[in-house]
Amino acid sequence: MKGKTDAKTHEQYIAEVEEKRRDDIQRLHDLVREVAPELEPTMEFGMLGYGKFHYKYATGREGDWMKIGIANNKQYISLYCCAADDKGYVAERYRKRLPKANIGKSCVRFKRVSDLDEEVLRELIRDSAAAGWGI
Repeated sequence: MKGKTDAKTHEQYIAEVEEKRRDDIQRLHDLVREVAPELEPTMEFGMLGYGKFHYKYATGREGDWMKIGIANNKQYISLYCCAADDKGYVAERYRKRLPKANIGKSCVRFKRVSDLDEEVLRELIRDSAAAGWGI
């Protein structure tokens, strides 16, 4: 499975991931559960989600979103850290510390978990869970 899924649970999602990436997705799931156990697991928009928050823009548009998400994409794995504080988006601050990842405002993209420093990844997850929301 790459991309779209009909999985209703984290277990189903992980089981659908192709074998070569399944261990990476499972490891990320385990890390989030270990580092941020307060974030309730959810399935959001065909990906693994953790924690929920309600947002409302000045335009009036509002909705619910996950604090942290994991997605298995065609070319890479995405770790969504939808978190910001007075210093900006949390994920962006990790750009230099995770040089093998492509990092945007709230998305960390990489090929393999083993390419990343796991302690830095733990810190990113912890900081994202503690920060306010940002999407």
